Amino acid sequence: MLGDVETRSVSPVFVGRADELAVLTDALTRAAAGEPQAMLIGGEAGVGKTRLTEEFLSEAARRGAVVAVGGCVEIGAEGLPFAPFSTALRTLHRQLPGELAAAAGGQEDELARILPELGDTPRGPHDEESTARLFELTARMLERLAAERTVVLVLEDLHWADTSTRHLLSYLFRALAGGRLVVVATYRADDVHRRHPLRPLLAELDRLRTVRRIELPRFNRAEVRRQLVGILASQPDEAFVDSVFDRSDGNAFFVEELVASRENGCRAGLTESLRDLLLVRVEVLPDQAQRVVRLVAEGGSTVEYPLLRAVAGLTEDELIEALRAAVGANILLATPDGDGYRFRHSLVREAVSDDLLPGERSRVNRRYAEALEADESLIRAEERVIRLASHWYHANDSAKALPAVLAASVAARRRHAYSEQLRLLERAVDLWDSTPEEVRDALRPADYTDVYPPCGCDPAVKPLQHLDLLAEATVAARFGGERERALKITKLALRTLEDDHDPLRAAWFWSERSTLVASLARGDGWEELAKAQDLVRGLPPSQVHAQVLVRAAGWGMLHNPGPDNLAAAERAVAYARMVGAEEIELNARITLGCLLTDTGDPELGFTELHAVRKRATELGLTVLAGRAHINLTSQLEAMGRSSEAVELAEEGAKLVRKSRLLDTEAWVRGNLAESLYSLGRWDEAAEAARRTLLVGQSAAPRGSAAARLAYLALARGELTEAAHQLADAHAHFGTHDTQPQHRIPLFRLAVGIAAGEGRIADVRAEIAAAVAYGFPLGQHRYAWPLLLAGASAEADARGLPAAEAGRDAALDVLRDAARQLPAPVPVWAAHAEYLRAELLRAQALDTVADWTAVEEAIRPLERPYLLARARHRLAEALLAAGGDRESAAALLRAAHATADGLGSRRLREDLALLAQRARLPLTAVATPAEPPVPQADPVEALGLTSRERDVLRLVAAGSTNRKIAEELFISPKTASVHVSNILAKLGVAGRGEAAAVAHRLRLFAPSGPVSAQAEAARRGV
Repeated sequence: MLGDVETRSVSPVFVGRADELAVLTDALTRAAAGEPQAMLIGGEAGVGKTRLTEEFLSEAARRGAVVAVGGCVEIGAEGLPFAPFSTALRTLHRQLPGELAAAAGGQEDELARILPELGDTPRGPHDEESTARLFELTARMLERLAAERTVVLVLEDLHWADTSTRHLLSYLFRALAGGRLVVVATYRADDVHRRHPLRPLLAELDRLRTVRRIELPRFNRAEVRRQLVGILASQPDEAFVDSVFDRSDGNAFFVEELVASRENGCRAGLTESLRDLLLVRVEVLPDQAQRVVRLVAEGGSTVEYPLLRAVAGLTEDELIEALRAAVGANILLATPDGDGYRFRHSLVREAVSDDLLPGERSRVNRRYAEALEADESLIRAEERVIRLASHWYHANDSAKALPAVLAASVAARRRHAYSEQLRLLERAVDLWDSTPEEVRDALRPADYTDVYPPCGCDPAVKPLQHLDLLAEATVAARFGGERERALKITKLALRTLEDDHDPLRAAWFWSERSTLVASLARGDGWEELAKAQDLVRGLPPSQVHAQVLVRAAGWGMLHNPGPDNLAAAERAVAYARMVGAEEIELNARITLGCLLTDTGDPELGFTELHAVRKRATELGLTVLAGRAHINLTSQLEAMGRSSEAVELAEEGAKLVRKSRLLDTEAWVRGNLAESLYSLGRWDEAAEAARRTLLVGQSAAPRGSAAARLAYLALARGELTEAAHQLADAHAHFGTHDTQPQHRIPLFRLAVGIAAGEGRIADVRAEIAAAVAYGFPLGQHRYAWPLLLAGASAEADARGLPAAEAGRDAALDVLRDAARQLPAPVPVWAAHAEYLRAELLRAQALDTVADWTAVEEAIRPLERPYLLARARHRLAEALLAAGGDRESAAALLRAAHATADGLGSRRLREDLALLAQRARLPLTAVATPAEPPVPQADPVEALGLTSRERDVLRLVAAGSTNRKIAEELFISPKTASVHVSNILAKLGVAGRGEAAAVAHRLRLFAPSGPVSAQAEAARRGV
């Protein structure tokens, strides 16, 4: 309407910023080649961020890119969830309707939370993965949209961004992997103070190599002069240039304001105050135009024309005339779509808003609120509820503000904007006491909350309570990742309940607090859960009672496995059925199925788990179906049924991937990695574990994935990598995670790494710590491999002088621990047989019969790596006993082929050296016409010289450099050089590891005493 109004104070010449514009256009070029780009543009208010962005967008449009711009909205503390993304996506929807619909295909209901034009926003589901699921869908939609064309997405004024917008932007910058997409975000650097919520995000993004950041400096004098030339269309007086440069300090916007002030005849009266400088041109407007400008200032970042007309109370001609004056003075601008007006610069809007009197501000906000209530069509529906809440709140009318704020919280929840929902609920809590009682009594929990702390009343009939708000806020904070805040809210609620005895409500808050304490590493959550149990004990069945029982049984299953948990799970199922809470019942049945499997009734347990999986899928409860897949695959692996576990895990991964349940997918893929490892599909296992690290949002699944990668590295002989992954696993789990299913595998890894590095004392210390920790019910699946690793380490260290002291006690610890472990299925019976043979080997009492029994026990199982190791030992025993060399050679060849296929360098080298010592070929036997190829000496095969052989023998015996020098009549320095060369040739990190390699490969005759326990020790375990 007013697009032809002249703007005289803006330079038509683009001044400076050539380097910055080059960086942006380079990003455009890279994106066109299929490499997504992420850019941050920062600078103080008025320094020229918008002008630079406009120039870049002009260039992008010239190159044929599709451009969409969205601005963050300053609309009070509650924010407008996803405002810039919604605006930008709405532009893309207008420009590319068919393409965007195809990119969103199948996920329209979820994506409608950000772009309402795609359909109705569903009411659920709501869980801790909801937001991550929405972010993943948004990223994939943008990638598909930018697959065939360059798309430029600009998000302005990030300093005003709501929490959800900041989180989504961070996710996009990390997750975008393909597509011709450029994402540019601008922010006002001078507003980002030490406690500003944008500050942590900027620090986080600075660490990403994929994000480029541009900081705009102020203009120098020459650039200010060029700007003045552009504005004035003539050469300025040098004294005037000096004056403007000094007073603007190089800020481009202040330069424009100073020029405009001079043009308006305000040279003499212009003050140095920034606020006064910004208000000068407003104050010279006609009174009616000034009034409209003040209305626009309080209406938000942009005010729609129909809304402004309703609030101004002017005739259309009067309003247009006022707007013409404001636009002509370069104070207001029409929006690109022509639907509304905004300030040309936010600094002016802030100055005008700050200049309003308190009573004037509340009156203007009331007029906006009344206009929005009177006519719903004035603005978009998804914005109306949020802006209505803001205007009523700033109108200081609690009777109107409380219902409006609660309605806005519901809208935020439906968009999975849980952080904004939390802020609104906190505002509602603040308004509660000042709101008239009759207004509060008219509110119903069913209208405003999803969480109903029990009171024995129908939530659609009973009045909304203060505790209802605290409960909803607790869940919103947890879903939004603000667990610290959630913990504080539960504390406030429980303090309130001290004066208002309500055991069910208190139990609900204690149960929530248990989950929060555990997730924040403040404890394991049992103390809080025990209080919840005490509160519901003796009360009639209820959903809260059932939920507390479910959590108690689940906690026990994970932290303190035992038969008592089975009874708790059965009670939870019964209570849930009595109150008709099927979702809680299904959750309880998953725990029950796992406990049945652990306590010796696996078929009944599997039947229960499969039934839950099927029912949850039928009901569309994907989170529960995902949990059923997690536990089913884990229990199948525990029973040695790895192929079934892989098949089910792949099915579960597809299911939860479709619903974007990222943590659930991480757990399923972690289980998949474990079973693939067992089956010898190691490359696939590594890929599954890496995928787990990529999609996992929580620490526990990421810790499990790191442990899986550590297992692979250890089995392949990559000790440094194994130690690195073990450290990562410890960091993810933290000291608070005492779950046996996590802790015992870490003991196993520590034992393997220490053994590989020749630290037998550390092996024994880890075994002792693990045994002291204990192996609860159902944990034999982790305990057998741990004890086997300890026994193998003792056997490999036989003859190592440092290992002899304490050997008998260490072996007794292993035997005693193994006697306590069940071996309910063939895979663990085979481990028991293997452990028995290794304990005998540690005493030089093992025989061919012992290893034959091990090989026969493992052969029917799907455990190629374990079988290859057993065949290595059986071949070694056959050769030591002077037995069948042909059988030994066949065993070595089969094991070597397996090790080669798996990529296990350590096992391959062990087998090769044994074959060399025995003069056995690892390939097909030569024909009689061909003479046998002489086999190299095993020490020479390692590349060691004769002198280095002598040095290694003494290193293996535990000698120091000085002792080696004395024995070989060389200097200590020369001995040190030889030791360094040996370490390099063996590919080990230290003397202990070198000694361990020498003893493990039996390069030299064992030295030192060998335990002479009686043949009774052969019965071992």
